[in-house]
Amino acid sequence: MLILLQLFLMLLVILLAAEVFTNALEHLGEKIGISEGVTGSLFAAVGTALPETMVPLLALLSGASSAEVNAEIGVGAILGAPLMLSTLSVSLMSVAVFRDRGIQGLFTPERTGLERDLNVFLAAFSLSILALYLPNGQWRLAMAVGLVLLYVTYVILTVQASEELVEQGHETEAENPLFLTYLKLPKNTATIALQLAIGLGLLVGGAKGFINGVEAGAHLLGISTLLLSLLIIPVATELPEKVNSILWVRRKKDTLAFGNITGAMVFQGTLLPAIGITLTPWEPRKEVVAGVILTFLGSLWLRVVLARGGIRVWHLWINGALYLTYLAITLG
Repeated sequence: MLILLQLFLMLLVILLAAEVFTNALEHLGEKIGISEGVTGSLFAAVGTALPETMVPLLALLSGASSAEVNAEIGVGAILGAPLMLSTLSVSLMSVAVFRDRGIQGLFTPERTGLERDLNVFLAAFSLSILALYLPNGQWRLAMAVGLVLLYVTYVILTVQASEELVEQGHETEAENPLFLTYLKLPKNTATIALQLAIGLGLLVGGAKGFINGVEAGAHLLGISTLLLSLLIIPVATELPEKVNSILWVRRKKDTLAFGNITGAMVFQGTLLPAIGITLTPWEPRKEVVAGVILTFLGSLWLRVVLARGGIRVWHLWINGALYLTYLAITLG
């Protein structure tokens, strides 16, 4: 009971921190005049991806009691996050709008940005899958460096596209006031930076507490830390993306909704696997292989239907079915 309470409390801290951080990022995007694509795919995606980013980083660097447990939590969190985003998270958006748009309802995100996100993610995740079957050494190091460079290239391309998108009416507009202004503080660059720092600090603390709870929970339930990390950590830490994207898609802000998810996928499919490849055994265990294959298929399906005319509500049900398939494989 105490373990469940700890996980619940740390989850609340993580969600609060992500909301604080994302709110500040939206105001930063509005202040410097960038597009929704940059705000969704870079700012909001990175901000809401910080919980699942902090979990593997802290686990690998210090979080749990043994190197083996650290590695299992790290690998589970790294690979479980893009699995959750490319399957369950996108399918929940279709559930959120099914009543209003119907089964054939068409999503209308800004196309070029979504294509870029999916193309980069598919390329990056292919390298991550290949690295599972390579021996430790120079080839794995080259893969890790390549993933980092791929993300840097992605950021440059996304930022370069911002000016034209702003001219087309895709500029960023913050949904809510900056939270610190409720304390009668002025809205300026310093206040935005302060709120960003507060959000980041809460994220680190919440992620560290969540790691300890997962380790204790795995021992109590008698299952592997890797499996629990693949299933539980992503469900918890991906909640910011799910909630934000559902809210945005219900308001018909499809560019922000999809960019929040696919931008996080790129972030988590490049930088985090680069860390996993260099700091963990990165082995093709059953749970890992099933997860990466279904993640790749879910992302490829989105790219295919986008190229064939656009993403419809029922298309995302396929992604939800892929997540159920993963549960059947790993728990069966």
